[in-house]
Amino acid sequence: MTPTIPGFDYVRLPGADGVELAAAVGGRGSPVVLLHGFPQTHLMWRHVAERLAGEHTVICPDLRGYGASDKPAATGPEVYSKRTMAADVVALAAALGHERFALVGHDRGALVAFRAGLDHPETLTHLGILDVVPTLDMWDVLHGVPAAVGYHLFLMAQPPGLPETMIANSAEAFFGSFLDAWAGDPAAMPEAVRSAYLRACAAAVPSIVADYRASAGIDVTHDQADRDAGSQLAMPVTVVQQDWGAQLGYDAAAVWHPWAPDLDHRLTGAGHFMAEEAPDEITGAIRDLLLR
Repeated sequence: MTPTIPGFDYVRLPGADGVELAAAVGGRGSPVVLLHGFPQTHLMWRHVAERLAGEHTVICPDLRGYGASDKPAATGPEVYSKRTMAADVVALAAALGHERFALVGHDRGALVAFRAGLDHPETLTHLGILDVVPTLDMWDVLHGVPAAVGYHLFLMAQPPGLPETMIANSAEAFFGSFLDAWAGDPAAMPEAVRSAYLRACAAAVPSIVADYRASAGIDVTHDQADRDAGSQLAMPVTVVQQDWGAQLGYDAAAVWHPWAPDLDHRLTGAGHFMAEEAPDEITGAIRDLLLR
């Protein structure tokens, strides 16, 4: 049986272009949408969601192409662009009756959240980002031997065919390697949850690769257009990251400031899966953000 978030209801609602998203919804109060990362599902938010549900309506969807959400064929680059995935989230929240909401994303979900902040500034009240830099900047900071940590970004950027075949032929080993290598505290991810992530990812190889491939193409184009136009995030922004800057040789806060004038940038000692490893810290950062 796939684990669920206790006390949350599970729904399927329309996103963009007829795609349906699966989401866990719980709590009562001002709405907060939480977007998961790779190689995970909405379950990564289980601890944070329960904590926030005492004062907020908490919405935890599976992104398109992941988990129990629809996985449309990548008939063009826009199908898994972060612009389209952000439109999914706005449509989902509207279907639940929320025209404005706070949005927090981790990893891939953080890139969707970033795009939502630029494309839908009238909709987002607050924006939280966990452990990424924007797509355009991500490619700029990956250089030299330390960039090997992001080898999967280059693999999944390749033309359709080979990456999907390679990953599908070793799905458990491939996806499991990230769960193991990126965890600061492996005990924070129980076996039932880990297994649920691996099953979900193994069933979604083409769409996960399409999501990453978009970040080597159309997402870069969208980010560059916003940079050229001087676009910025209009809402309060909190970024919580590991100290990737020290490893890869860049100043993470300096990367974020041009995009987010109202920025609270924090470093954490937790691993990449910080919402599971340090839920009190991440819940506290979200609560602080919502007070701004």
